[in-house]
Amino acid sequence: MKSEEQQHPQYHKDRQIVNTLLAEKDTDYNLAELARLKIRYRGFPGAKDIQGDLEKVLQKWELTEEKLYEKTREIHHKGQVYKKHNNDQEDWF
Repeated sequence: MKSEEQQHPQYHKDRQIVNTLLAEKDTDYNLAELARLKIRYRGFPGAKDIQGDLEKVLQKWELTEEKLYEKTREIHHKGQVYKKHNNDQEDWF
């Protein structure tokens, strides 16, 4: 049985975020975005380009996935990283 790639409903928005992550440094906000997208696309049957680019960002910033999650737990424990960017909308779906 051949599996077909699915199009994620947030693909176009996420593609822009990933492009930004590829071009920028590992700020608290960017680390949180990387972790959020890694979780969103974990096991997703599609968006292989985004998944590959998320891995490239991890390598660029010299992080493992475990280290990324450790850092983002600390970031979220300190405060509300998304409030600094006036982002009132939840984007976890």
